[in-house]
Amino acid sequence: MLGIKGKDLSVFLLVAMLALLAPFLLNPFPVDSAMAQFNAGYPDLMQRFVIFGIFAIGFNILFGLTGYLSFGHAAFLGVGSYAAIWMMKLVSLNIIPGIIMAIIFAALFSVVVGYISLRRSGIYFSILTLAFAQMSYALAYSVLTPITGGETGLQIKPGDDPLLSNLAEGEIGRANLFGLEMGDSAILRAGGWEFTMNVGYYVCALVMLVAFYLAIRIFRSPFGMMLRAVKSNQQRMNYTGLNSRPYTLAAFVISGMYAGLAGGLMVAMDTQVGPERMFWTASGEVVLMTILGGAGTLIGPVLGAGFIKYMENIVSKINSTVLHEWFAFLPDGMEDFLVTIFYPFVGKGWHLTLGLMFMAVVIFLPGGLVEGGQRIASIFRRGKKSGAGDESAKQETPAE
Repeated sequence: MLGIKGKDLSVFLLVAMLALLAPFLLNPFPVDSAMAQFNAGYPDLMQRFVIFGIFAIGFNILFGLTGYLSFGHAAFLGVGSYAAIWMMKLVSLNIIPGIIMAIIFAALFSVVVGYISLRRSGIYFSILTLAFAQMSYALAYSVLTPITGGETGLQIKPGDDPLLSNLAEGEIGRANLFGLEMGDSAILRAGGWEFTMNVGYYVCALVMLVAFYLAIRIFRSPFGMMLRAVKSNQQRMNYTGLNSRPYTLAAFVISGMYAGLAGGLMVAMDTQVGPERMFWTASGEVVLMTILGGAGTLIGPVLGAGFIKYMENIVSKINSTVLHEWFAFLPDGMEDFLVTIFYPFVGKGWHLTLGLMFMAVVIFLPGGLVEGGQRIASIFRRGKKSGAGDESAKQETPAE
């Protein structure tokens, strides 16, 4: 099916099912319940799940396959975002031209950065990519303000009149897909539950599935095998007479295009761009997503992106008031003690929780969340096999 089979097809169908049912799976608690604050099925967060999933999938093609660790991938995210917003301001509010230009500009910029950075490897490559990202951030923040809007960034304003859009005077344009606005939603109610079916989310989810499918084809292609050879032993590969530079540059550019695609989708969902998207912390975030989920795996980066964005948007909202509500059934002294213990790990301290979990994953699960899932699955398989073995032993024992 679609050129993929076996486990790859199963993983693709699993991701497609999760994407389709996300509005239901991410809202497990009734709206009026005390646990409703853990629901993540609102449009903005669901869009971030899949957009940063695309960003992490692309980064994994570079880091997971070749072993080249880039600390500057947010630069391509930012370049793609700026290209998309200018297309919407000048040409059309339809998101497709903006996304296409985001991919093209990110690809061109990644060719330049990759051609220079890939002359070195290891930590020197990482530092070079970080330097390019920080230079890009500085240019966007203060030097190229007529193009980037500087500190305040760019957004669609009432005076903008795209060439291919018919806007009334003073009307603020909205991103759309052939007239279908990204902010349009339908709310389904069932008992105490509410499920939001958002147009923008499903557009992003469809793009993510296409990006995921292409990543599978890259992983299983001869090109992907060459990238694994680079990661395994690049020096030995060079000794065989194969020049690894074109392969690593191609992987770098493909990875940059994925980042540009994510940047274009971010603009399509929220027509506002700022230089903070190019800051070094944004590059570090995608590294965490990939390692946490499982570098070199297919579904790992998507899981890592979803996990971190959930922590950032849900766990960060838990404050002392919420904790007091949780432990209100306890005596006052015990309630205050538990709130004091848990408070540093939630709310503004969610980074501490994420850091501890990241340390645990690196130490005990080097393969990330995917390895954790595989270990759990293997335990169940061993349990079934042992149960089947006991049954067969009983059957083979002769009656006395």
